[in-house]
Amino acid sequence: MSKQGLFISFEGIDGSGKSTQVARLAEHLRAQGHEVVLTREPGGSKGAEEIRALVLQGDPDRWSAETEILLFTAARRDHLERLIRPALSAGKIVICDRFADSTRMYQGLSRGDLRGVVDSLHTLMIGVEPDLTILIDMDPVEGLKRAKGRQGTEERFEDFGTSLQEAMRTGFLALAEEFSGRFRVIDGGQDIDAVAADICAATDAVLAAQT
Repeated sequence: MSKQGLFISFEGIDGSGKSTQVARLAEHLRAQGHEVVLTREPGGSKGAEEIRALVLQGDPDRWSAETEILLFTAARRDHLERLIRPALSAGKIVICDRFADSTRMYQGLSRGDLRGVVDSLHTLMIGVEPDLTILIDMDPVEGLKRAKGRQGTEERFEDFGTSLQEAMRTGFLALAEEFSGRFRVIDGGQDIDAVAADICAATDAVLAAQT
């Protein structure tokens, strides 16, 4: 592993199994002797977690897309300063459940033609992309069914329905082509063990290329 560590993000529609697979990958990497930091977005630092509560709970129309972009960028900046950069500088592997690609989708494309705004703010305030992005691709209907089955309080985006999830899936696959150098698309329709094996193989290949 390089001195600056490795930054891995997980992306996918709601209910695609990201959280489960993040934990599985962390277990795999720790077994190899790597120091692993697990985090999530929005969130990951105290300030960012406070913003998370603002944007993921309550009425689906509580915030405009433009306001959400500003809130998510603020959360990401705090997360980057307080957790991600220090961990990478210490040579650790950072695994993040969602990063800027989710903002490009949820606020940048799926809720309006605001991708340019998202990218401009990202360049100005963040300036970091993951070394590896794992996209778990799956059927939107099944994903939404899983997401709603969690019965949690953070269902704001799930409440927009299947049409948003379909747009998200299309958008994520387009991002995988746009940023093909860092994206690896994994078939989320497989059983959990098969998905985990594909993710571990993709990550191992990136790590091997660093040495």
